[in-house]
Amino acid sequence: MLSVLIPIYNYNAHPLVQEFHKQCTECGIDFEIICVDDASTQFKSHNNSISSLSNCSFTVLPQNIGRSKIRNLLAAKSNFEWLLFIDCDSIILNENYITKYILNLEGFDILYGGRLHPEKCPSNSQQLRWKYGRLIEDQTASNRKQRPFKSLLFNNTLIKKNCFDQVKFNEEICTYGHEDSLLSYQLSTFKFKVNHIENPLQHTNIDTNEVFLNKTKDALENLLNLYRLNQIDIKFIRMVKLYHFLNKTKLSFPISKLFSVFENLLLKNLKGKKPSLFIFNIFRVGYICK
Repeated sequence: MLSVLIPIYNYNAHPLVQEFHKQCTECGIDFEIICVDDASTQFKSHNNSISSLSNCSFTVLPQNIGRSKIRNLLAAKSNFEWLLFIDCDSIILNENYITKYILNLEGFDILYGGRLHPEKCPSNSQQLRWKYGRLIEDQTASNRKQRPFKSLLFNNTLIKKNCFDQVKFNEEICTYGHEDSLLSYQLSTFKFKVNHIENPLQHTNIDTNEVFLNKTKDALENLLNLYRLNQIDIKFIRMVKLYHFLNKTKLSFPISKLFSVFENLLLKNLKGKKPSLFIFNIFRVGYICK
């Protein structure tokens, strides 16, 4: 029936696995919870106890293999029809979370439950990631249904194993960002049926402004590579569509020069206590042009 797949890196995932185990057991379904640690240096003693739970396994990789490879590895280890991809820093908000997915399976190949960020930002140093999560990523099911494949984020996505196996994550993407965008685009080229429901997980491990900016740079570089290698339709991601326009109209070069002049000023806002998402968008356009 269900394989819950959790990649772990430097995080105590035991409470999350316990809750999944409890809900799956109460539903009376056939299930397995597979956890693979990507060569963490922390929380190994906490996570080792995962294997003591029935139908659960925890293994540690000898070296770090990255976000794409570890998710493909988890899928390869799975034995059931449905795969549920979960980030280890998630919190289950609904005691009927598993039941809600089961009740909405019929007629679909992929289901996405959404995500939520905390109502209050943990600290000023995390404002940028928190704002982006709350205002951009936290969408209702009705909004997500308007762009069903473009709204897929592969934390809290349930997908049939035979569908995933036809695509898989691109293992050439080793750094942070857009491996799920590419997978979503590739899935959209098939005739898979996707549904969006209100069944969110809470994203808790919120990056600091500086860490998020570094991850954003990595993600934009990945996106630029996908564009240059023609691996994704330019209309599928707005930033790619914009960059394509700027490149074709010869505007990317002057924008990159302007960005070099104003980059430190933009960063001053984005690393500060009140970062602006408008300035964040300007930063992203400038950086990808540069």
